[in-house]
Amino acid sequence: MDLAELWTIFGPGVAGAVFGAGWWFWVDAVFCSSVKVPFVHYLPGIFASLAALMFNSVKKDDIIDHYSPYDEGEWRGKLWLFIAYIVSFISLAASVGLLIQDALVKTGPSAWTGVAGVLQCVFVLISGLMYWTCNSE
Repeated sequence: MDLAELWTIFGPGVAGAVFGAGWWFWVDAVFCSSVKVPFVHYLPGIFASLAALMFNSVKKDDIIDHYSPYDEGEWRGKLWLFIAYIVSFISLAASVGLLIQDALVKTGPSAWTGVAGVLQCVFVLISGLMYWTCNSE
């Protein structure tokens, strides 16, 4: 077995574990928080999960292997991936912004909540890209 074949077999499981670890950071931060975490702090993780779902709704083979500038449906997949990247970067930027806000404001959630939000977004987006690289059917 070569490495690509092993990645095709075990990649989805590894991606799922990374996704679960990202959400585990967030759940831990919410339960350990001494104050109620506002709903706006949940949104970056929700949108990161949505972006990961958007990544995986486009097959890698449709984008990479069958390139033809005259193919009618290919631009839709590329546009969808572009929008998924925009959603993912906005969710990551929002989580960093909430981290900075949590660090500066003393009455809100702790800085750990902000750090966990950033880790959640990073892990969820990495898992989405990991799964996209091993889905080739």
